[in-house]
Amino acid sequence: MGRDPDDVIELIRARAPHVLVVGDAILDRWLHGTVRRLSREAPVPVVDADGEVACPGGAANTAANLAALGARVRLVAEVGDDADGRALRRLLDDAGVDTSGLLVDRQGSTASKTRIVGDDQILVRVDRAGPARRKAATPVEALLPRPGETLVVCDYGAGMLDDGIVAELAARRPDARVIVDAHDLARWATMRPDVVTPNGAETEGLLGRVLPEGSVRQDVAAQWAGDVLAVAGASAAIVTLDRDGTVVIERTLADPGGAAVHRTRARPSPEHQATGAGDTFVAAIAVATAAGATLPRAADFAQQAADVVVSRSGTAVCSLDDLGAGRAGATAAEPVDDVALRAALTAERERGRTIVFTNGCFDLLHLGHTRHLQQASELGDVLVVALNDDASVRRLKGPGRPVNPVEDRARVLAALECVDYVTVFSADSPAALLEELRPDIYAKGGDYTPQMLAETTVVQGYGGEVRILDYLPAHSTTEIVARIAQRAPLR
Repeated sequence: MGRDPDDVIELIRARAPHVLVVGDAILDRWLHGTVRRLSREAPVPVVDADGEVACPGGAANTAANLAALGARVRLVAEVGDDADGRALRRLLDDAGVDTSGLLVDRQGSTASKTRIVGDDQILVRVDRAGPARRKAATPVEALLPRPGETLVVCDYGAGMLDDGIVAELAARRPDARVIVDAHDLARWATMRPDVVTPNGAETEGLLGRVLPEGSVRQDVAAQWAGDVLAVAGASAAIVTLDRDGTVVIERTLADPGGAAVHRTRARPSPEHQATGAGDTFVAAIAVATAAGATLPRAADFAQQAADVVVSRSGTAVCSLDDLGAGRAGATAAEPVDDVALRAALTAERERGRTIVFTNGCFDLLHLGHTRHLQQASELGDVLVVALNDDASVRRLKGPGRPVNPVEDRARVLAALECVDYVTVFSADSPAALLEELRPDIYAKGGDYTPQMLAETTVVQGYGGEVRILDYLPAHSTTEIVARIAQRAPLR
C-alpha cells in the first residue's frame, strides 16, 4: 500500500463495517495552563489553569476512533452513575458511537485520568478507579458480537473483563473476527484471537524476555514471531514499538510453525504526544480488516492514523478525512504556484499537520535523492519540495546543467508517494520562500550542518526547526554525469 491510504479508505467507505468494542472505558481530562512560579506551600509548580478538555479514553477512545474512521460501532463498557459517566456518554454520542450497551453502576464512579499540563508538559496525572464490577453486572451475552460485527476487546486490567468473563467468552467463541488489545494477552489465549496488538512492554511480559533499545528492536521482535503467536494463541500479532514502528506477524499456511513478517515505520514524536495512539492504531486495524484489507495493508493504514494523532495534543482521534487530505497535493503530479501553495498549507495547518520543507536541484533522480526525500517526509505530515528553476541550477552547477528541464524534474518529484507539494523558485537560496511559507521543519542533506546554511537564521527566527538528514556518500548527479561521460563511446 505504501504511504497512500486511498485504497483502504475506499473500501471502508463502500462497506461501513460493523464493529463491537468491549472493555474498559475511561474519561480522559486535560487541564492546561501556564507555569510561572513555584508554590510557597511546597516546592511544586503552580499551574495557572486556562482551559480544560474532556475526551473518551481507553475502550471509549477506540470506539470514537472507529466511528471517525467510518465504522458503525457499538460500545459495551461499564460507567458509574455520576457526572463523569454522563459526560463520557455525551462525548460518545456526539462522536457517533452507539452507547445503548453501556452498563451503568448506580453506586460506582466512572474511571477517569486527569492530566495537569503546564506549558505543554504533563506535570502530574490523577487516576480515579471505575466501578467495582459485581458478578451479575456484565452478562456475557452483552459482550458477544452480532452477525457481521468484528469484536474488539480492550482489556486494560480494570476489572470488567475478569477471568470468569474471559473463560465464558472463550467457551462461546463467536464466529467473528476477534481483535484483542490487552495488557495481559496470555489470559486471552484460549479465545484464539485473530489478531493481538501487544506493545513492547506487553510483548516482554508475554514472553518473559527483554527487547533491546534502538534500531534492532524491530529485528528482535520479528525473531520472536513464532513464540508471540504461540503464547498469545493468535493467528496474527502486531507488535507496536512506538517510535520504532510496528512488526506484523502472520501464521503461514505453507509452514504452520513459521510466520510472515511485515514492518511499518512511525513518524517520531515526543512521548507525551503519544496518549491514545495505541487506541487509534487498534481502531484502524479493526475497521480496515473488517472492510476487507489484508493485515499488512491495514497495518500501513493504522500506522498513518497513529501518526496523525501523535502530531496532536491530548487524546485525539483520526478521521478518514484526515488521512485522505494528506494526499491532496500529490495526486496531480504537477508543481503548484505560490498562491496555491500558500492556500494549501494554510488548510494543512488548520488540520493540525506538521509541514516539512526541503529544496534542491533534483536533476537526475538517484538513490541519494530518494533517501533524502523519504527521510524528510518522515519528519512530519506534509512534505513540500522547492525546486530550483533551470537558470538557478546553471548558476549553482555550471554550464551543461540541468540535464532535465524544470518541468520534467517537477513532474518526477510530484509523482513520488513521499512528496506532497512541489513548487519552483528562481533564487539561489530558498530563504525568501522559507520566510513566506514558514514551514515547521526545514530538512537539508547530511553534507551540510545548520551553521553552514544561510537559511538557518531565517528558520530559527520564526520559530522553526532545522533538521539535517543522513548523508549517503558517492551518490550525486555530478558523479553520475561524469560516469556517463566516461563510458560514452568515442566518435
